Amino acid sequence: MEQSVNSGSVRIARPDEVRTRIGVSRAKFADMVAKGQFPKPFTIIPGGRAVGWLGEDVDTWIMQRAKGDEAH
Repeated sequence: MEQSVNSGSVRIARPDEVRTRIGVSRAKFADMVAKGQFPKPFTIIPGGRAVGWLGEDVDTWIMQRAKGDEAH
């Protein structure tokens, strides 16, 4: 899902996409979010159930792991 914002492109990454990108099971991913090892998602539509992450935030998290920076 992409939308233009201020001439940039914002991508929302849904849970299954994020989980697949980082290579963990649904249970492990839920555990990582609950323990603060992965950022909490935001609700896409107020009052709705659909959640996601900004694609840029997911990319940043992955790059931090690749660089060995476990503090973030």
